[in-house]
Amino acid sequence: MSINILHRITFITIVIAMTLSPLLAEAKAGKGSSLGSRGSRTYVQPNGTAAKPMERSITPPPSQAIPRRPVVTPSPAARPPFLQSHPFVGGLLGGLFGAGLMSLLFGGHFFGGGAAGLLGAILQLALLAVLAKTAISYWRRPRPSTASSPMAPPPPTANPAEFALGPNDLTAFEGILCEVQAAWSAGDAGALPRLMTPEMAAYLGEQLREDRARGVENHVEQVRLIKGDINETWQEGRVQYATVTMTWTALDYTLRIGTEQLVEGDPRSPQRTTEVWTFVRRLVGPWQMSAIQQV
Repeated sequence: MSINILHRITFITIVIAMTLSPLLAEAKAGKGSSLGSRGSRTYVQPNGTAAKPMERSITPPPSQAIPRRPVVTPSPAARPPFLQSHPFVGGLLGGLFGAGLMSLLFGGHFFGGGAAGLLGAILQLALLAVLAKTAISYWRRPRPSTASSPMAPPPPTANPAEFALGPNDLTAFEGILCEVQAAWSAGDAGALPRLMTPEMAAYLGEQLREDRARGVENHVEQVRLIKGDINETWQEGRVQYATVTMTWTALDYTLRIGTEQLVEGDPRSPQRTTEVWTFVRRLVGPWQMSAIQQV
């Protein structure tokens, strides 16, 4: 065999390997991606795991801090004079001093004389007291704060209360794992909404359609859970979450649709997989899978 023929065979082998490599990395339900939502902890790494960050989620990532706009407080020099902002009091004060000045010019004194003068003096003193009280209240009134003010109210804080899981919960998690892989292997997208949230059902349904478009079907069979480690549980309102590290084995292989042609994997040797799954339920409902994260 000539060297040129060997080079051609090597080149063709490399091209075939590169063509099939995406399939090699995209087996199992979820295809090796980190998908879904974990409530308020969607972008927080689960406790005790090396889970990869979420790659696709309908939960928006944490936004940047809301810009704060300082409240501008007029300086004392820019504040309008008291009498200018209170024209009635200014006019009253001017009238009082005008009356006293007229009395002095015509031989009397500031408060006049006799009973009428005494009455006028009492009235003038009362008015002066009101004027003084008004002025003091004006200067002592609270000033606007110069502290920053948020443009929007902060979002509600999730209830972080943890809760205990029982044997029935752990059995439910194992059952969901097995049923999800069975529905995936059968290409049964209609069975997914019962087992997972609408978001996850949409993602996996999309992956099944992509496989069909490429003319392949992935099979994950003889699923056996080896170990399930509970990482965290928490509650947000009437919704409970549980994140579990799932270690399991299964036959994982891909065929050409309608044939026995093996594209990738081994239909005889079980493969070991470790993923972080998050389950969610309402207080009166069953558990569903809401996220898969790779480790």
